[in-house]
Amino acid sequence: MKMAFILFDKMTALDFVGFYEAVTWMGILRAKEEVSWDFCSNQEEVTDDRGLTIKVSQVCPELSVYDLIFIPGGLSTRQLRFDTDFISWIQTARDVEYKVSVCTGALILGAAGFLDGKKATTNPSAYDLLAPYCAEVIRERFVRDGNLFTGGGVSASIDLGLYVIESLTSPEVARQVQDKMDYPYYRSMR
Repeated sequence: MKMAFILFDKMTALDFVGFYEAVTWMGILRAKEEVSWDFCSNQEEVTDDRGLTIKVSQVCPELSVYDLIFIPGGLSTRQLRFDTDFISWIQTARDVEYKVSVCTGALILGAAGFLDGKKATTNPSAYDLLAPYCAEVIRERFVRDGNLFTGGGVSASIDLGLYVIESLTSPEVARQVQDKMDYPYYRSMR
């Protein structure tokens, strides 16, 4: 499984890091074959909304080569969803099997057209912004509609990561990762 973590300026780091910490355990534990990941952006480095700078390994790669894309949120998504160059790049993921976002990353999935006819969630402060992009806004911590996964506000990224692990492997693997992370709050969905 090849994963692309989409990063951008002024993102919220916990949106990214919570999910990243969880799902990369699938590779460490060999719960899925050939797990790899890239940090992808439209620039060589990004700075989050508090000043943390991250170097990016892939600048504007063709996203169709990935099995999963993940988009975090942050206040900047409110403007980024109107950046035609950025959204055109995200649209290269149209054939990617799994599309995942947390917080207002759902706005980016929506602007790319990936939420059409789907149920989704986002940060509670952005439910009204998400509504035009999807069939129904669900006010839950995380939502799955087919192979589309969306998570609520910031810390939901950890729960979403564990849920994606459970969905792609098993409840046992999700529990194992939960234990490794010493995270007591996730409850299996099966």
